[in-house]
Amino acid sequence: MHALLRRRGVIAALLLALVGLGALALLLTGAGQNSEAPRGGPITMASTDGAFSLSHLTEDQIAVVSFGYTSCPDVCPITLAMKRQALAQFDESIRERIVPVMITVDLERDTLARLREYVSAFGDEFIGLVGTPDELEDVAKRYGVVWQRREATDSTMAYTVDHTAGLFLVNREGVILERVLYSPTPSALVSALDRELERGTG
Repeated sequence: MHALLRRRGVIAALLLALVGLGALALLLTGAGQNSEAPRGGPITMASTDGAFSLSHLTEDQIAVVSFGYTSCPDVCPITLAMKRQALAQFDESIRERIVPVMITVDLERDTLARLREYVSAFGDEFIGLVGTPDELEDVAKRYGVVWQRREATDSTMAYTVDHTAGLFLVNREGVILERVLYSPTPSALVSALDRELERGTG
C-alpha cells in the first residue's frame, strides 16, 4: 500500500514538472498567446544609448528586438550571442542597417548601467532598453510578449523570469516584418534578415 502511494506521489510530481516545462515552452516559443497576430507599433524607452525610438531608425534600417533580462541564466545570453553570430555574417555596410535591441522584463534589477554592461559584452552596436512599468506593459502587449516571475528561494538569484524568447524584425514605423523563433543558431535570423534587407524595410 505504501509503495503504491509513493508511486502515485512520484507520478504526480512528474506531472507537475511536465506542466511547468510546458508553460516554459509556451513562453519560449511564443505559443499559447492570443491567436491574433501581434500588431507591433512604436517602441520608445530609455536606453543604454540615450533616448531610443524606432522612429530614429533610417528608412533602410531594421531593429532586431528581443525581450529578456541580465540575470537570465541561459536563453538571453544565447539569444544575444546568436544575434552577434548573425551580424558577423554580413559585411560592415549591411551591419550598419541592423540594430540589435534587447528590452528588459526585469525592472526590479535591470538598471541602465547594469544593462549597458551586459549588452556591450556582445558588441558596441547592441542597445538595451529599460521602460517604465506602463511602457513595458504596453509594448509587451502589442508585441504579444508574456513573462512570469518565478521565485527561487534556494538560489542566490532570488527569482528568475520566464519570458517569450522569439525575435522581432521591426522597421522604423513599428511594423513587424518577420518573427523568428528562439534558436541557439543564427541561420533562421540570417535568412530573415537577408529577405528583409533585400526587399527593403517598407
